[in-house]
Amino acid sequence: MTEKTEAGAIFRAFEQLRVLIVGDIMIDRYIYGAVSRISPEAPVPVVQLQQIEDRVGGAANVALNIKAMGATPYLCSVAGSDANGAALMALMAGYGLPAQGIVKSDTRTTTVKTRIIAQHQHLLRLDEEDTHDLNERETAQLLEAVNKLLDDVDIHVIIFQDYNKGVLTASVIQSIMAEAGRRGIPTTVDPKNKNFWAYRQATLFKPNLKEIQQQVSFAVGAEADSLQRAARYSREKLDNRYTLITLSDKGLFIENDGRYLLAPTHPRDIADVCGAGDTVISVASLAVALSLSIEDTALLANLAGGQVCEHVGVAPVDKQQLLQEFELVRSGSLH
Repeated sequence: MTEKTEAGAIFRAFEQLRVLIVGDIMIDRYIYGAVSRISPEAPVPVVQLQQIEDRVGGAANVALNIKAMGATPYLCSVAGSDANGAALMALMAGYGLPAQGIVKSDTRTTTVKTRIIAQHQHLLRLDEEDTHDLNERETAQLLEAVNKLLDDVDIHVIIFQDYNKGVLTASVIQSIMAEAGRRGIPTTVDPKNKNFWAYRQATLFKPNLKEIQQQVSFAVGAEADSLQRAARYSREKLDNRYTLITLSDKGLFIENDGRYLLAPTHPRDIADVCGAGDTVISVASLAVALSLSIEDTALLANLAGGQVCEHVGVAPVDKQQLLQEFELVRSGSLH
C-alpha cells in the first residue's frame, strides 16, 4: 500500500490479515481497593479489598490487540499445568483467543503479575513466575505447534513478544526465524535483554529507548542523530529492515534503509503506561504486513500506544477511535 491509501481501506485490509504471535503469555491481575489508614504493624497502607480482575497479558495481550484491530491472531506459547494456567486458558477463551498453539508444562509456573491499586495509584506489584529456559521436550512441542500452524494457515506476519520468561530461547528464535525466512513471512520483534541480538534478519525490530541504551557501548538519547546511530548499529548486528524505538512520552523513532522519522506523541491524559509496548508492536506489525509507509506506520503505532495509556491497567486498542484519530492527524485537523 502507498502513503496515499485511504485510511478506511487500510483498516479494512487489516481485517484480512492472519498473525502468529510467539512469546511469553501471562495473567495481569489487578487488586483494587481503598486506603484510609496506615498499618499499626508497619509504615505501609492498609488496602481495603474491593475487586479482583484478571486480564490476559504479555504475548496474549498482543493477540488481543491484533483481534481488536480486526485481524486474526494465532498464539504459540507455553503455560504451566497449574490453576493459573487453567485460569489463563479460560480468560483467553472468554476473549475469543485460540489456544491450540499453547503447550502445557508440568515444570513451569504460569506467570501472574499482580498489581495492587488504590485511589488510581499503583502501590505494589507481585510476580509469580519461572524464568528458566524451556527444556528440550517443551522446545520440541512448541516448535511442532508453530510449524503445524504455519502449514495449516497462510500467516502474513510473525510477532516475537519477549518478556524474558524463558519461552523465546536462542534455539526457538533461530528455528522460527529460519522457517519464516524459508516461507517468506515478515517478522517483527519486541525484544528483551537476554536474547536481544538473536533476531537476525528480522523485518522490524522494536526495542524501547532504555533497552537499546543497555545493549550498546555508546550513549543513546531521544535525539534524531543519536537514534540514527543506534539504528545503524542495529542493522549491522541484525541485518533488519526497520528499526522502531519507542521513546515513552517523547513518541517514537522509525528508520528504514537510512530514511528515518521522529514522531512526537499527541496530547493525552495519561493514566497508566502498562501494555503500551504490546499495542505498538501489534499495530506496527499489521502495518508491516501491509507494507505501509514509515509515516503511516509511525503514526498508527504512536496513536495506538498513546490511546491505551489513557486507561488504568492493560487494555487493548480501540479500532474505531484509532481510525478517527488517524484520519484527523493525516488531514492536519489534529496536532
